[in-house]
Amino acid sequence: MKKIITTLLILTGFYSVTHAQKANTGEFGVNLGLNLSSIQYSGTGESSDYKAGANIGVSGEYYFTSSWGIKAKLIFDQKGWGNGVVFLPDGTAIEGVSYRLNYITVPILASWHFGRLHNWYINFGPYLGFLTSASESSNSGDVTQAFTNTDVGLALGVGIKIPINNLAKVFFEYDGQGGFTNVFNQSDGTYHNIRSAFNVGLLFPIR
Repeated sequence: MKKIITTLLILTGFYSVTHAQKANTGEFGVNLGLNLSSIQYSGTGESSDYKAGANIGVSGEYYFTSSWGIKAKLIFDQKGWGNGVVFLPDGTAIEGVSYRLNYITVPILASWHFGRLHNWYINFGPYLGFLTSASESSNSGDVTQAFTNTDVGLALGVGIKIPINNLAKVFFEYDGQGGFTNVFNQSDGTYHNIRSAFNVGLLFPIR
C-alpha cells in the first residue's frame, strides 16, 4: 500500500511539473536601460569617474523548475569613463577627456526566482563582450585600435516582474558587470571595465 501511495505521489508530482512546463517553459524579453560605467586599476583598486550611457537588449530564458532557469542576453552596451587623459604624439597631455566604448555583450546567466509568486529573481554568470567602436571627446576621434577587442567578466542582477496580463509582464532590474580582461591593448597596468545599469522591459511567455 505504501508503495502504491508513493508511486501515485511521484506520478502526481511529475504530472504537475510537466503540465507547468508545458504551460510556460520560458520567457522572451526586451529591455532598455541607463548605464553608469568606469574603469578600475587592478594595482590599487582606484576607479575613474563614471560616465553615463545606455543599453538595449533582448533575452531568452528557459525554466528548469519554477525556481531555476538559464538566461541568455544579447545587449548593445555603452561603457567608458570620464575625466580621463589623452597623450598627443608630441607628449602633451589633455585632461578631462571622456571615453566611450561600445560593446555587443552576451551574458549567460543562472536565474533564481523567489518570493511567494516567484516574481523576484537574481541572475548571475559570465559574460563576453565584443568591442564595436571606441572614441574620446577631445577631438571625437576613433581610438578603437587602442583597446582590447573582447571584454570578459561576471554579471549579477536582481529584479522584479509584474504581470500586465496573461501575455506580458513588465520588469524592473538592476544589474552590474565586472570585467577581468585588460581594457587597453598596451598599458603600464591592468584596467577593468565596471558597469552598472538600471533597466526596464517587457517579458513574454514561451509556451
